[in-house]
Amino acid sequence: MRFDQVHFRYARSLPWTLRAVDATVAPGRTVVVLGRNGAGKSTLLQLAAGVLRPTRGAVHDRPPVVGWVPERFPTDQPFTTHQYLTAMAALRGLRGVTEVDRWIERLGLTGHRHTRLSDLSKGTAQKVGLAQALLRPPGLLVLDEPWEGLDAQARTLIPEIVAEVTKAGGSVLVSDHRGEIAGLPDAIRWRVTDGTLDTHPELDEPAGAGADMPSDDVVIEIAVRRTDAERAVARLSAQGHRILAVREEQPR
Repeated sequence: MRFDQVHFRYARSLPWTLRAVDATVAPGRTVVVLGRNGAGKSTLLQLAAGVLRPTRGAVHDRPPVVGWVPERFPTDQPFTTHQYLTAMAALRGLRGVTEVDRWIERLGLTGHRHTRLSDLSKGTAQKVGLAQALLRPPGLLVLDEPWEGLDAQARTLIPEIVAEVTKAGGSVLVSDHRGEIAGLPDAIRWRVTDGTLDTHPELDEPAGAGADMPSDDVVIEIAVRRTDAERAVARLSAQGHRILAVREEQPR
């Protein structure tokens, strides 16, 4: 999928939210979009997913199956979890409920199968949003801050799901302002700043500077066993800490 000189603004009288975006998301790759709140990350993701249309320019070669998970799943709908996912499966051209049941079980939604969407917590609603995006294997999976509100166990599933999509040849575009990029190995970083997109921010950033840090933050380095790394990242993230980087020490 390719952004071809994409410009976007929400109204003719407003300033440009994004300007001259020219970038490609290659098959089998993960792109993490960084930037401060309000920088235009969500707008970029919505353009990728087809939720918004460019004011100028175009988005080319969008795959026919796109999985889109907004930052806040819309729960003001008259469905239970199972009813909603079954309806979305039908819209995706799926017959039966095999995939619905599979994702309900995998994402820990079994106890909320018959809960109305409006009664779900934010984290549980996010799981429903994630499930609907994966009912059919997406050629492009677009995730807007997918870790928001999720419990530690669910957080560890995001890297697994991303890896499965890219291994199958799909692309993943995910926004991140909490430093969760550490759980996504081999991800490409983009950064949105004042409406412009930098596709090589690592060239002008010091190592570990993937997240914007408030002035009262401090950085603490910890070492864990390789087999415990994923759980440690999930646990720290669930406690509200931001993971700036994960690296492997080379044997001496």
